[in-house]
Amino acid sequence: MRAFFVFLGLVLLALAGWVWLTLNWSYSEGERAGYVQKFSHKGWLCKTWEGEIAMVTMPGAIPDKFEFSVRDDTVAHQINALAGKRIVLSYEQHKFVPTNCFAETEYFVTGARALDEQPVSPAPVIVAPPLTPNEPAAPAPAEPATPMPAEPVTPAPTEPAPAVKP
Repeated sequence: MRAFFVFLGLVLLALAGWVWLTLNWSYSEGERAGYVQKFSHKGWLCKTWEGEIAMVTMPGAIPDKFEFSVRDDTVAHQINALAGKRIVLSYEQHKFVPTNCFAETEYFVTGARALDEQPVSPAPVIVAPPLTPNEPAAPAPAEPATPMPAEPVTPAPTEPAPAVKP
């Protein structure tokens, strides 16, 4: 009987070590930018903040969705304060967390900040070549002439074509 309790204790210790390792060791780290689409505090027993941002690569493109979890209330309040703005989320990816009681996704957001710059349009930028020292500057464009009022145009009378005999 004592061997059973020792074995059970070792299993529980290994499980606790596994949970600690997966929550404290990150597989990857990075940042994602976009607009928060949804953000809510949910869960039956273990409440976490779960959200989704739409990442727009260029205007008119279909946005990619990035689902994330927030375990820190101060970061959740930062995200709520930046609602409606383009934001950058710093995250850590934690793989193989044994239960979704800690988070519903494997991406844990650790920080949020507003992004002031707007996405750049993919339209090409045309730059004029520089002037050489001996080249005169281009003349200023002439003022456009005032348009004359349009007069109705009457079609010229047409005469029927002569019939051709075979």
